[in-house]
Parts: sequence; structure tokens; C-alpha cells
Amino acid sequence: MANLESLRQPDITVWTLWEAGTLAGCGALKELDAQHAEFKSMRTASSHRRKGVAKQLLQHLLAEAKRRGYTRVSLETGSMDFFLPARTLYASFGFEYCPPFADYRADPNSVFMTKAL
Repeated sequence: MANLESLRQPDITVWTLWEAGTLAGCGALKELDAQHAEFKSMRTASSHRRKGVAKQLLQHLLAEAKRRGYTRVSLETGSMDFFLPARTLYASFGFEYCPPFADYRADPNSVFMTKAL
């Protein structure tokens, strides 16, 4: 999980989703190269889980990645059961499991997914 400081980079853009003044969720897009981006730090506040926040954020990040001209987006998420809803959501949007990308290394606590745009 990325902390806020690690997201304060010129190649990362962060978006937040708010409802009635309450932070509902956030997500970030990191440029890996001119063709490939990574989704970072997709989070939904516990008070807003199962309300479509993650789906809205994912739709926004995909649209932004396409707008920026990327041809591929990838992500890293947890391999534990807690992350099954996230992996299921990503798969429903066409993400497929892949080997580690960028600077990632194989890790039993991580899975990697990618999608061609």
C-alpha cells in the first residue's frame, strides 16, 4: 500500500471521490512509460464499501488512461482473501493476471493484473 508521500511524484496523479463532505475513496494513475500506466492505491472508505465507489474510480481511471493515450494499464493488489472483491472487480473490467511488471518482483502476498486499452 502506497503512503501519501510516495504518491507525491510528478508521474502520479491522484483522484478522490467525495460524498456529502466525506471521503469515499481514492485512486491514482502512475505513468510507467508513454504507453503503459499503473493504477495505484485504489481505496474505498469502509463506510462506503459495496456502494459502487471502486467501480466509479476504476471507470474514471480507465477513461483517463485512454485520454492520455496509454495502450496498457497494470496494477498490483493483494493475494489474500481480503482482496478478492478487488480482484473480482478488476477481472470484470477485463484485467487479466500477469507476471510482475515495472520494478515489482514476485511476492506471495501480491498478484499482478493488466489490461490492454
